[in-house]
Amino acid sequence: MTNGINGFHHTGILTRDLDELERRYASFGFTLSPRSRHLLSAGPGAPPVPGCTANRCALFEDSYIELLGIVDDTAPDPWHTRAIAAEYEGFRLLNLDTADATAANDLLRGAGLRTSGVLDLEREVDTADGPRVMRARAVHVDPESTPEARLGLAQHLTREYVHQPRYLGHKNGARGIGAVLIVAAAAESAAIVDRYARLAGRRPVREGARTVLQIGSARIEFVDSADVEDVLPGEPAPAASYLAAMTIRVEDPERAREIVESGGTATRPADGGFFVSARDAGGAGLFFTG
Repeated sequence: MTNGINGFHHTGILTRDLDELERRYASFGFTLSPRSRHLLSAGPGAPPVPGCTANRCALFEDSYIELLGIVDDTAPDPWHTRAIAAEYEGFRLLNLDTADATAANDLLRGAGLRTSGVLDLEREVDTADGPRVMRARAVHVDPESTPEARLGLAQHLTREYVHQPRYLGHKNGARGIGAVLIVAAAAESAAIVDRYARLAGRRPVREGARTVLQIGSARIEFVDSADVEDVLPGEPAPAASYLAAMTIRVEDPERAREIVESGGTATRPADGGFFVSARDAGGAGLFFTG
């Protein structure tokens, strides 16, 4: 654990067409949890209310990919998800894992970041013993402070209802999120890297075109926008700085590639495995590696 941060809690891909995003990720060989609507609090201490979003998740032992959809435009939107989607849909959310959301809030503020305070989240999930309510606490960083991502820290209160064993096996052999890659505009690059270094309490290292920082078990990679073609040739750039890709650890990259391609999605070779374009993966480039 680094500075109270354990690693990745989850990454989030935002869409207004959750049906299509579900279809794509199922075709990649991911097992997805059942769709679940959110109950969200508008501020610290406020009771959770039904929100406009629902999700399905590709779950691993220690983290997950959230497919987050706006499914009811008439419902309340206390976490301002519609405004995020209005900017652009795609890979928008990065949440790091903590065992203490209150301490995480203090850590973020100590690093000079404005936060939401500690917020409560609930959603009903199906379990082997019937419906249960998943509960979590989250701290969101003011998005004006983090142009590259909607950044937060999250604490499970009922981890067992999320990481259910029946959803952890994936046809593609996925075992977890190995890394997240952030593209940083030249004018923002130093400040972005420094922000995460302050959270980690350590200095980043350079690996070729990438700058790499380890925060707990989470590997976060940064590439300057001037060098992005060396790392992500031909990929879309939805903003000046943005969450660009994640690395998925799989048991057998060649077998995973066969599954992805059999589902109708093109791949290209990458170090240690293969790559799926963000154009085909809901706005998140996907590296699959062993």
